[in-house]
Amino acid sequence: MRHFTNVHDLGNLKSALREAAEIKADKFKYDQSGKNKTLMMIFFNSSLRTRLSTQKAAMNLGMNVMVLDINQGAWKLETERGVVMDGDKPEHILEAIPVMGCYCDVIGVRAFARFESRDDDYGEKIINQFIDLSGRPVFSMEAATRHPLQSFADLITIEEYKKKDKPKVVLSWAPHPKVLPQAVPNSFAEWMNETDYEFVITHPEGYELAPQFVGKADVEYDQWKAFEGADFIYAKNWSAYSGDNYGKILSVDPAWTIDSEKMAHTDNAYFMHCLPIRRNMITTDDVLESPQSIVIPEAANREISAQVVLKRILENL
Repeated sequence: MRHFTNVHDLGNLKSALREAAEIKADKFKYDQSGKNKTLMMIFFNSSLRTRLSTQKAAMNLGMNVMVLDINQGAWKLETERGVVMDGDKPEHILEAIPVMGCYCDVIGVRAFARFESRDDDYGEKIINQFIDLSGRPVFSMEAATRHPLQSFADLITIEEYKKKDKPKVVLSWAPHPKVLPQAVPNSFAEWMNETDYEFVITHPEGYELAPQFVGKADVEYDQWKAFEGADFIYAKNWSAYSGDNYGKILSVDPAWTIDSEKMAHTDNAYFMHCLPIRRNMITTDDVLESPQSIVIPEAANREISAQVVLKRILENL
């Protein structure tokens, strides 16, 4: 594997899950595979779990790690070709990316959707420029349309906690006060569609995800109906995708907040979320603090998903 931006780059999921279990049992088994190799982590957006888990995974493999925050301590980068650079951005990404590639062996990029142009966001303009210009393997630490390291960790977590071979997994929209991208729900849906789970997406009308991510999922506009018999509830907010509403908040309806009454409507389902989470908007305190909440083990598995990806990239250098 050279680049990692979506589920298809990983190949056979059962093989990847076996590798994840092996690494989780002994995180330092391959601690020489990254010797004298350098990972550069580039952040256009804020991070807690992604930054810490990916850096720890690289260290487990013996890699050196450099972290660059584009918006703090680095030159502001112009990303558009053909502009007259007479503003506050003194460096162009077309020069910056090849320079970054000179100093490292592997590059991780975190760059969210900007909501200025759906075509640019869904064309993954930023991460694709790193792939095209850096001369290095590139992996996504969340891009405009996907968050594959998170989704891989989600899959690992479901496999660890499932009580039946084909659990019912529900991705549920929930309210949030700010505009959020579709990357996490898109990616989660894409990964779930590669399994044989029963997969349902529930959200208010107007919050339909792009068809290529919905895939074979059942879409249910009645949240209560969607929760019936569920084994896992994955909560997440996202902004609208379609047409002129792209990147807009259409609803903050508190009726979609996930509470203990709704969780009681499931088959004693586990509660999942990628974090950070807005308490008493996305879900209530009692759900988040219940024995069925597995958000912390889910976050812990971010180290494992990142380590599998980095190990595979290192094996192909």
